[in-house]
Amino acid sequence: MDSGEERAPELRTLQQKVEYMVEKTFPGQKISGRVFADLVKERGGSLSHSYFSNILAGKVTQPSEDILKALGLGFGVDWRFFKEESEVVDDVVAGLQFLAKRRTGEISGLAGRGLDEDGLPPELLQFALSLLEGARGRRGAGGAHGEPEK
Repeated sequence: MDSGEERAPELRTLQQKVEYMVEKTFPGQKISGRVFADLVKERGGSLSHSYFSNILAGKVTQPSEDILKALGLGFGVDWRFFKEESEVVDDVVAGLQFLAKRRTGEISGLAGRGLDEDGLPPELLQFALSLLEGARGRRGAGGAHGEPEK
């Protein structure tokens, strides 16, 4: 049964996410830890080749945010992709609460209803992250309080 539609793989662990990104970012190539570490360095980050190899081997499961940011630089994606699902959901919910309070001054919280074990759908997560980026971009824009945002 091939509908021609690529099914998203299960990406729960850091190792699965990094393997997926290697496959998508460097299709058909064997990328060494040293080559990837050099790429991260060229883009302003820092990641040792041995640490990258340990991630691919599944030996590293909970790296620091700095390591996740280095992975994001190397692959050219938002580093939050590599966070554990529960952390991403918590960050998105916190960001949405901030936006709601900021815009209306009335809403004090949000609840995620109907979330199953797969968490937020990718489309909702991307939308929420774009809202957060937009809010960061508008900070300091100097609009008068209470004016509607455009």
